[in-house]
This record gives sequence, C-alpha cells and structure tokens, in this order.
Amino acid sequence: MKIRKGDTVQVVSGDDKGMTGTVRRVIVGRAPVRPRKKRGKLHAEPDFNRYRVLISGVNLVKKHQRRTGDVRTQFGIIEREAPVHISNVALVCPHCQQPTKVGYQALESGGKARFCKRCQQTID
Repeated sequence: MKIRKGDTVQVVSGDDKGMTGTVRRVIVGRAPVRPRKKRGKLHAEPDFNRYRVLISGVNLVKKHQRRTGDVRTQFGIIEREAPVHISNVALVCPHCQQPTKVGYQALESGGKARFCKRCQQTID
C-alpha cells in the first residue's frame, strides 16, 4: 500500500478538498467470497475499488445513535469521521510538505522503501 496508518495525507477531491489529516485506519476491501476453490478452501480476492482510509478530522458525518441498555454508550447525535476512498487522497511528503505521488525503490538490504516522486527523498 502506498498510504499507511500514521501518514499525513491531503484530500484532493470531494467536499473536503484541501483538508489534511493523519490516517487513523486503512480499510482493505475484500470481494465477497466466490464459490471458487484455491488449494482446497474458499478464497476472497482483494477488491481495490473498496480500499478506504479513515482520516482524523476529515469527512465528518452526523450519526443518530439510539440509547441502549448499556449506561456507558454515547447516544444522541454523534459527529464522527467517515472513510474516504483511497484514490481521493494524496500523501504529504514529510520533507517537502507537498502532496505527492509515491514510488518504490529497492534498498541495499534487499527490501523496498517508499519515496516522494516530487523531491526524491525516502519517506520511510
């Protein structure tokens, strides 16, 4: 994934365009399980159209929460963050502080690391 939990991102389209925040959660979408066997078990393939991110302070919606039997449950009109599709956000580079595209480059140790395509600096 090019965007991970803890990254600072900027919304590039939609109602919250221009807002920045930290990714609290990445929601990986899975397609419904098809009746196709793979090595003897049912297999769910990733559906990239369902990838979403939960960003702190962005895409706030109001949820009408009913009172339940538990005393500690919050009820009434609750304002919370809703997920944003991953294609509508861009990673903000920690070096140049600009929204940028992300690339991958090979490391000497054999792994790979993300890098900013704007300033060519390694992100992690």
